[in-house]
Amino acid sequence: MMEAVEEEEFLNLSLAIVGQRKMKRKRNEFSPTPVLPSDEGNEEKILRLLRVREKMLKQEYWKGSGLMEDRKESLHLSHLLLVSASSVAGNNVSSAVDNLIQLYENSCTTSDSAQRVATYFADGLTARLLLAQNSPFYGMIMKEPTPFEQFFAFTHLYRVSPYYQFAHFTANQAIIEAFEREQGLKNSRTLRIIDFNLSYGFQWPSLIQSLSEKATVLNPISLKITGFARSLEEMVETEARLMSFAQGFSNIAFEFQGLLLGSGLILFDQTQNETIAVNLVFHLTNSLNLGSKISDTLRAIRLVEPAIVVLVEQEGLGRPLSNNFMSNFMESLRHHTAMFDSLDDCLPRDSKERLSIEGNHLAVEIKRSIIFDKDGKDCLRYDKMETWKERMESHRFSGVKLSLRTIMQAKLLLRMRGHNHRQFEGDCGGGFRVLEREDGGAISLGWQDRVLITASAWRTA
Repeated sequence: MMEAVEEEEFLNLSLAIVGQRKMKRKRNEFSPTPVLPSDEGNEEKILRLLRVREKMLKQEYWKGSGLMEDRKESLHLSHLLLVSASSVAGNNVSSAVDNLIQLYENSCTTSDSAQRVATYFADGLTARLLLAQNSPFYGMIMKEPTPFEQFFAFTHLYRVSPYYQFAHFTANQAIIEAFEREQGLKNSRTLRIIDFNLSYGFQWPSLIQSLSEKATVLNPISLKITGFARSLEEMVETEARLMSFAQGFSNIAFEFQGLLLGSGLILFDQTQNETIAVNLVFHLTNSLNLGSKISDTLRAIRLVEPAIVVLVEQEGLGRPLSNNFMSNFMESLRHHTAMFDSLDDCLPRDSKERLSIEGNHLAVEIKRSIIFDKDGKDCLRYDKMETWKERMESHRFSGVKLSLRTIMQAKLLLRMRGHNHRQFEGDCGGGFRVLEREDGGAISLGWQDRVLITASAWRTA
């Protein structure tokens, strides 16, 4: 049912581009911006666009014309985004600037979620346009938050939304159960984890705490984590936090080895009696934009013969993502629209924490997804669960059925969450919901009728 709704939504967004001519007659009542003179050069058009953007950024709050809260006007913003994306992709500077100006004039980063997401996607499209024109202003649009700002944006999102907690708690439960299955048979109470995306190490304190409940001072558990970080600063600070936390548990022998992302899966001193778990939480879709890189990673993982491989990724509509700009754009728009909507259920609109999450975390993801094929960096992927299943099975991994305890834990997480606005019935907190997939082989976190992320577990076949 959910997939059918998403397919219909995807089609409606696509049809918005076709309806561009029909919408033109409404633009004059939507925005006072006149059509750009035909003799105006590209440089002048871009400077005008940047002036309008600067004016938008100075607005503290703007509600629009009064009709902007209606679904009709939200769809018009979606229409403008898709027409702008099509124009940018075709290097039609005049059309792109015209539509992007309308977006900036009719949206604001402190208004409703539709306007907020439209503003950040407009920034991404503007950056792509500037890059194509070799504009010196590209760096201004793409300026990234400081590491401090990124850390606290991630921390705020982790605290108020079940998005990352669902991923980490589900992965941890699968890892613990794999460790317990081998305890006394193949391991000597030693668990080694290879984490391909440290994300400040937020996943591991709860695992350390859970393991400590199964250990004693006389019969401790050894936990060894090899983690890949995006920067040296993140690696050093993560190690310090985890080492400090683990010191509070005398029955856990903790070791940490930090590596920089991209340094490759190095050989480590492996003992015969240890359980190896591989943690692929937001790594394959966030860090590897080529199928060949994903295949290389999965082949390397097989060499260490892990007892469990945990996979958690964003999910899309099933269209295999290559270097197709419009497909990637629409997938990213669908996903981030749901993410921005979900924040209505977690924080008030004027919350400083929310503005930090949106501007210093989600906006960075959005811009990465729009310029992925232009700056040589990796981008987000939004593949369907079935696509991941085929990919894992083709590399000789077999699925592991998730336990009832894992599923109940995910549902309990949502029930425990207190939200800022409406409450829904069922297995959800606010508009979030848990869905069982693949006959128990996977579970997903959804926002209303959209799947956000899916978790599954695998072992070598």
